[in-house]
Amino acid sequence: MELFVFTGILWKEDEEYSAFCPELDVASQGKTSAEARKNLLEAAILRLEGCFEDGLPYLRPVPPSEDPRNSLPAEAMEVFKFKVDVAVKAYA
Repeated sequence: MELFVFTGILWKEDEEYSAFCPELDVASQGKTSAEARKNLLEAAILRLEGCFEDGLPYLRPVPPSEDPRNSLPAEAMEVFKFKVDVAVKAYA
C-alpha cells in the first residue's frame, strides 16, 4: 500500500467552512470544520482513484494566484497535512 501526504487548507466563508488541497486541486465545504475536512478527504480519495483507474497524472498544482495561502490572512485559515492510503492492484 502506498501512503500519500497532502496539504489541506481550511477557512470559514460566510456560514460554512471551505477546505482545499492545492496539490490535487480539489475542494470541499461543510457546515463545520470537521465536516469540511471529511469532505476534502473524500474528494481527494475520489480524485486519486479516478486518476489511477484512467492512467492520468494525479498532481495538479494550483497557480500561486489561486492558492488561498497567498490571498487569505494567516490567522483566518488553518493549514494541515492529511494522509491517504492507496492500494494499487495490477491485472493481466
